[in-house]
Amino acid sequence: MRLLVFYGSYRRDRAGIRLARYAVAELAGRGHDVELIDAMEVGLPMLDRMFKEYAPGDAPPTMAALAAKIRAADGFVFVVGEYNWGVQPGLKNLTDHFLEEWFWRPAGILSYSAGRFAGARSALTWHGTLSEMGMVVISSTIGVGQITQSLDEQDKPTGDGGKALARAFPRFAADLEWWAEAALQQRQRQAPPY
Repeated sequence: MRLLVFYGSYRRDRAGIRLARYAVAELAGRGHDVELIDAMEVGLPMLDRMFKEYAPGDAPPTMAALAAKIRAADGFVFVVGEYNWGVQPGLKNLTDHFLEEWFWRPAGILSYSAGRFAGARSALTWHGTLSEMGMVVISSTIGVGQITQSLDEQDKPTGDGGKALARAFPRFAADLEWWAEAALQQRQRQAPPY
């Protein structure tokens, strides 16, 4: 399956990127074609126009390329940090540039924080946001607290938090795979209703 892992921190010392790279490696190890989409590297401007609001061929090339990747994907993973009980603005800005491109595919949420709450409040907000954007959000979620103590600089699980992540990830991946396969079969069987 073709899976995209989205990450959105713009901070100089980004610890959450460890969780994003871990997810990419684990999903690739399960035989999937996986790509990390880093909002900071993509560098979309603050939302002025959604991709669909441009005339065909007029959207910025970076935006058009990302729209094509999203449309071609079978599923998504959102690696989300928590900023002041809310979502990261970089990732929210990236996702808001698109709408129909997301439809009829599953999304999984991996949250993290420097503290013990593991980004739970951000994950809760993202669940509603992704659902509203036309994705089926899988029930398996993972929260990683104390991110720098749970994944080392080589993205390897460490300590009790890392052990919990390594135990939980296979179920998370299997849940995403099941929904991605179900959605793919349904899209092949019948065109989406809109």
